[in-house]
Amino acid sequence: MRNWLLPEYIEDVLPSEAARLEQLRRKLLDLFKVHGYQYVIPPTLEYMESLITGTGHDLDLATFKVVDQLTGRLMGIRADMTPQAARIDAHMLNHQGVSRLCYAGTVLRTKPDGLARTREPLQIGAELFGHAGIESDTEIQRLMIKALQLLGLEELHIDFSHVAIFESLVKAGNISADLEQALYAALLSKDKAAVTHLAAGLPKSIQQALVSLTELNGDAAMLEKAKNVLPELPEINLALADLRAVASKLSDLNVHVSFDLCELRGYHYHSGIVFAAYAQGYAGPLALGGRYDEVGIAFGRARPATGFSLDLRGVITALAPASQPKAILAPEGNDKALLNEIEALRADGLIVIQALPNVQLSAAELNCDSALVLRNGEWLIEALAQH
Repeated sequence: MRNWLLPEYIEDVLPSEAARLEQLRRKLLDLFKVHGYQYVIPPTLEYMESLITGTGHDLDLATFKVVDQLTGRLMGIRADMTPQAARIDAHMLNHQGVSRLCYAGTVLRTKPDGLARTREPLQIGAELFGHAGIESDTEIQRLMIKALQLLGLEELHIDFSHVAIFESLVKAGNISADLEQALYAALLSKDKAAVTHLAAGLPKSIQQALVSLTELNGDAAMLEKAKNVLPELPEINLALADLRAVASKLSDLNVHVSFDLCELRGYHYHSGIVFAAYAQGYAGPLALGGRYDEVGIAFGRARPATGFSLDLRGVITALAPASQPKAILAPEGNDKALLNEIEALRADGLIVIQALPNVQLSAAELNCDSALVLRNGEWLIEALAQH
């Protein structure tokens, strides 16, 4: 066994990609900052109770677990930073009004997922706490779109759904927990035959509604069809109205909006509108988000909440390769004029690498395309010969 091998789906991030990730991370955090979102850095480890509280079974399975040697309690390595942001809002900040938080950091998952197929995504996101209206949902959605456009992604496609539709059908049909889970899985895979079989013993109106969810997808016109085929339940009417409002409030951002009422990703976690962003050249969603008003209750302080997150490592997989800025090769030595010139160039944002004694230089490995040379008592930058 080779000791230097890394676990499956765990990779080193090498200089060119690391530089690009950091550059884009800073751009996104600066974008969030000017929109009023405050940066927080949650811990990598927490007790399991707070890491998965209110998020359902899925996040529990995705979390690596360790035993705390100080207390003997079970701890987890974060697999998602959203619950941590909710805990910070509920207990550390304790704001009575609206809180806007953002974060950027590595999470660890037991199985690979996302666009990068890694177990170590670089998660970046923004969360808004303390407002329950459609306006805060729209603010988060617009911020997500701006973030993706800032990264250079064009022709974005935003897909919306609303978990209250399925949830209200479950309640109206008095569906058991086991059947609810089975229907959820079948709807998520759009398996109409499976949904029909599972719903066979339910009231006719609920059965027809559940089957119809597998076909209710498309543009805003589909929402009118949904209103006609789904039961007249207050929760469903409100959910469809919210989805119509979302479409109208994003019309100025040059994105394509669609709806898929069968899309229930995060059903056990979210409580309202859910959404995903897609773009040409990507096989899966670029970013995911939605409303999750129930999570704060688990921390002892009920707070409405909405947010989104993305895996930056996954997003950049389909971006055009970025060229690394070239460096200037400076000679070795402690001459004061030389050192002053090097520092002046670095202060202007240029990369200057000073040679070391007794080392064979390779301009290509150092990514240098020019050199600092002394000509007639003056330090000049001259292009290096390309081989």
